Amino acid sequence: MLRRTWAITQKEFIQLSRVPMVTIGMTVGVALELILLAVAVHNTVTHIPMVVADQSRSEASASYLTAFTDSADFNIVALVPDQASVVRAIDSGQASIGLVIPADFAARVQQDDANVLLVADGSDSFDAQSAYGSAASISQQYAVSLMHQPLSPLSPHIQILYNPDLQDLWFIVPGFGAFLLWGIGLKLTAFTIVGERERGTIEALLVTPIRPIELMIGKMIPSLCLAVFNMLLTFSIGMLIFGVPFRGSVILFSVLASLFAIGTLGVGLAISSVSQSQLQANQLATLMNIAVMFVSGFMFPVYGLPFLLRAFGYTMPMTFFLPIVNGIITKGVGLKDLWSPVISLTVVTIIIFYFGARLFRQKLD
Repeated sequence: MLRRTWAITQKEFIQLSRVPMVTIGMTVGVALELILLAVAVHNTVTHIPMVVADQSRSEASASYLTAFTDSADFNIVALVPDQASVVRAIDSGQASIGLVIPADFAARVQQDDANVLLVADGSDSFDAQSAYGSAASISQQYAVSLMHQPLSPLSPHIQILYNPDLQDLWFIVPGFGAFLLWGIGLKLTAFTIVGERERGTIEALLVTPIRPIELMIGKMIPSLCLAVFNMLLTFSIGMLIFGVPFRGSVILFSVLASLFAIGTLGVGLAISSVSQSQLQANQLATLMNIAVMFVSGFMFPVYGLPFLLRAFGYTMPMTFFLPIVNGIITKGVGLKDLWSPVISLTVVTIIIFYFGARLFRQKLD
């Protein structure tokens, strides 16, 4: 059995070596994706373009605007006369948020009853939320600075565990590495049987002494090696270049990542077995990637999803692997604290791999 399986594995490695652009794209491309993502994507937005209509033109309004200019959150790109001009500036894309300071602002400040108008561009919800949140925070700090006593006798002390500085990359890299392992393993395996069928070599394989299970394992090993290599490359770049910590056990993480990869390959086998062409397999794999991106907790919390989407998410290995990745890499916890997602991942992986192998055998038969 081992001899026959190794023969298929060698064949698959040789097949990969004949299309070097695929291997390069799966390795160098992944590294470039992570670097671009790390540079471009942030949870906080700074230097938000802002347009201001200061109708008060007083020392109080100037002091209030100084609070905005002193922060790195906003860049005042234009001063306009009224609210209509603020809206026009936002409509034209000149600014993402507008501030209207009324003419009686200084008098209202003396009476502790001042109001301003913030106008945010809601066409981009992420920018709008960031801009509104930052502006509201600056306004509150300015209001507190005008009072002779704190706004409230309660001063809560907030402690953030594991990532006290809220570094964006500490959130991005672990989840992105897990998603890369899922996506690459899924697509590589999804093309296995369908590729043999399109090349007309599946019949030649079936007349050899090799068994379906040996053929399946032999075809999966190269995909598993390439997927695990990409995951290790991703986390190495995150740690060595961007300073993302790895606090847990490398051995435990490697074992559980391999288990997750097996579940991913099972899904890829199922897609390959039901597809009639590589184009169809690619479309199904892409749809599966998009679905998993939204229902696994990669982009949105699972507990916030509707029941049906949450139920679908719990059938995917990715949903249970993400807490494992965050727990081991970011928190540094062990198997004692991760037993629930580990058991769930094991059960889901066994079920998926069983049905994927069953579809694979039925297709060959």
